[in-house]
Amino acid sequence: MTKEDSETGKNLPQNHRKWRIVFYSHDTMGLGHKRRNLLIAQTLRYSPLDIDILMISGIQDGSNLPIPSGVDFLSLPALYKNIDSQYQAKRLDLSLQEIITLRSQVILTTIKSFQPNIFIVDNVPRGAVGELEPTLNYLHTQEKTRCILGLRDVLDKPISVQRDWKRMANEEAIQTYYDAVWVYGDPAIYDVVREYNFQPQTVDKIRYTGYIDQRHRLKFTDIESIQAFKSLNLPSGKFALCLVGGGQDGEKLAETFASAKLPQDMNGIILTGPFMPPEVHKRLQKLAVQRDNLRVLKSLPEPTLLINHADRIIAMGGYNTTCELLSFQKRSLIVPRITPRQEQFVRAERLQSLGLVDMLHPQNLTPQALTDWLAQDNKAPQIRNCVNLNGLNQIAQFIGEILIPVHNPSKQAS
Repeated sequence: MTKEDSETGKNLPQNHRKWRIVFYSHDTMGLGHKRRNLLIAQTLRYSPLDIDILMISGIQDGSNLPIPSGVDFLSLPALYKNIDSQYQAKRLDLSLQEIITLRSQVILTTIKSFQPNIFIVDNVPRGAVGELEPTLNYLHTQEKTRCILGLRDVLDKPISVQRDWKRMANEEAIQTYYDAVWVYGDPAIYDVVREYNFQPQTVDKIRYTGYIDQRHRLKFTDIESIQAFKSLNLPSGKFALCLVGGGQDGEKLAETFASAKLPQDMNGIILTGPFMPPEVHKRLQKLAVQRDNLRVLKSLPEPTLLINHADRIIAMGGYNTTCELLSFQKRSLIVPRITPRQEQFVRAERLQSLGLVDMLHPQNLTPQALTDWLAQDNKAPQIRNCVNLNGLNQIAQFIGEILIPVHNPSKQAS
């Protein structure tokens, strides 16, 4: 079957049923989980696999990313974590139990109706506050859907992961409900098996995919996204880019960057993210008005267009952002988040030890520290020579290995 047939449905038998995949991400902060899953979904839709993909997400689309045919979204009533790291309903006047019950029933009903061949859960084995347990129990009795857990390369510092996973009985969930665990990372960089001391029954299900190459986003960029980038009319010459993820907790880094002195031949751009508080965005705009070499942007449909052209990048250290820095081999300074989890710090520290990025502890974040780093004249690292960035191709291969035997018994028998 050609890719055109796959995308238009031509020349398919009348009783043909495309393979179906569901991605779940609980999404209580930022766009990271959803953007990662969307890039995987885009890659799969443009592969030879004949599939429909439904993405169940705890966040509405905040980035206006292009959505290919054959991919759709179901947004759950939103959750968020308060200052005590406790979940609450974000918009509805519901108790935690009420909103989790609502979300749980929506997910279960969707899975029963959609009947996916593969169910890929992002990061949280039982879902937010256990909301996936009815769905996992249902799928466990059906035995028609393969359940996959997708994990970042780093979850948190080992002692925290061991404590939290024991409390939430995550390994029991993996061993009971999941057919495989895909780690979106490279064990040569961070080996979750060694770092987290997982049980042998869990280790048996772990497969590493490699990091997710963010350069692929440029292949899926639509005309509107390209025009939005061109309309910025960026000045010629070098520019340094400051990235703070979705923006919820990027205030300090953004304001410090806005106060740093840029090299004489360099401009600065701050991408605040769609979720930065409006009052913080306004303060940054006021700072930028006072300088002729600084711009503040709220968001772009495809920020990798900016990343691709940047000469230096100063950023927080979320998974997707770090993959972008590695994929585009940028000279980068990561200022990681250290609360409520140390995931970003652990990852940045490891990458710094390998000479792939520079890291600045947030306690040492000052305008002068950023000024000094920007003044350095070091070459960009040759990252692709030492980091496995083949994650998207590997994921597609893993999915093909699952789907093809299911629908081609002769191949399975061979």
